[in-house]
Amino acid sequence: MAAPKISLQNQVRPDLDGKQLADFGIDARRLGRLYARIEADIAADLYPGAAVALARRGQVVAEATFGMARLAGADASIAAALPADGDTLWLLYSQTKPVTACAVWILIERGLLNLHIPVTHYLPEFGAHGKGEITLFHLLTHQAGFPNANVPEAAWSDHQLLRTSVCDFTLDFDPGSKVLYHSYSAHWVLAVLIEIVTGKDFRQFIKEEVIEPLALSNLFVGVPDSEHHRLAGSYETLVSGEHVPARDFDNVAFYRSGMPGAGGYATAGDVALFYQMLLHNGEYNGVRLLSPRMVQYATRNHTADRPDEFFGMPTHRALGVHVRGTTASMRGLSSIASPATYGHGGVGTSYSFADPESGVSFTYLTNARMPEPGHSKRLEEIITMAHASICDI
Repeated sequence: MAAPKISLQNQVRPDLDGKQLADFGIDARRLGRLYARIEADIAADLYPGAAVALARRGQVVAEATFGMARLAGADASIAAALPADGDTLWLLYSQTKPVTACAVWILIERGLLNLHIPVTHYLPEFGAHGKGEITLFHLLTHQAGFPNANVPEAAWSDHQLLRTSVCDFTLDFDPGSKVLYHSYSAHWVLAVLIEIVTGKDFRQFIKEEVIEPLALSNLFVGVPDSEHHRLAGSYETLVSGEHVPARDFDNVAFYRSGMPGAGGYATAGDVALFYQMLLHNGEYNGVRLLSPRMVQYATRNHTADRPDEFFGMPTHRALGVHVRGTTASMRGLSSIASPATYGHGGVGTSYSFADPESGVSFTYLTNARMPEPGHSKRLEEIITMAHASICDI
């Protein structure tokens, strides 16, 4: 279904007191090309809907939504067809990982967690099946050794079962010997560690210590039932172009789960503002969430140019995000991005970046997973267009 046409001048948020995009160093004509590209993609049925936001100097300066948040035939508990708008909450998939990692960074700063001692210091039974030497550093850099492990759905709401399940993970390789993307497993271990050292449900800790201090009222790790009506659907785009509901990610149990590596929901604007906090060295709206040193360490490339065997290329893993670096290209962060640019994507759907050189953060969210190579191709093009709209680096 084609997206409604959107007037570019309406994308400047009203809370900017009439300032124009040019006042923030953004070329409106170039940003308009990006919007037109997304409209064309939706008209071509590449995905049902999308949202973008661009932020600078601590503010969202441009934000737009396109197309349909939910198609006919969605979960019966939600309206069958729902146009995308500013209230739509989009599934972040793995864009959730940096938010969960941020909670871990906070606990490291408080002396409650340590990056470089074994997880067994906090959870002795985790050492089963040869996992005794795994550290938080291994977990955060996708080197833990159990990339394909997961927990049963019952563990989403059963804390003891969650703890038992992660302890029962088995190794596919020696920790630290490979970089290999851990889709779900590493962040379930992080969730357990958050609960052990805080005594709180990991979702509650993230809400109280990350989301609420930053006043990000449209970011959720574990969506309350009262907000379910706002959720975009989750679809897979087949090679045929058909959008098939992804039922594993589009049901009430999943909404509530707050899956720490893949279950967050948000508006594009709130994700872009989360990255503004990082670009401002851990401070946003007068609230210091993290120290500058922690942000610098957490957003630094810790795996050099070692290839991630899942993606078949270097991914320059930091501690929850990955970094552009100086390799020929980088999936999701654009070939033309500055080497220090960092961010994260969501499987087949989306990406966000933060550029320390310009101070710009950008978020692009969609509601359908596109197969490869189409997904990587569109990310390179759309994220490059976002970088190209910055005119005063």
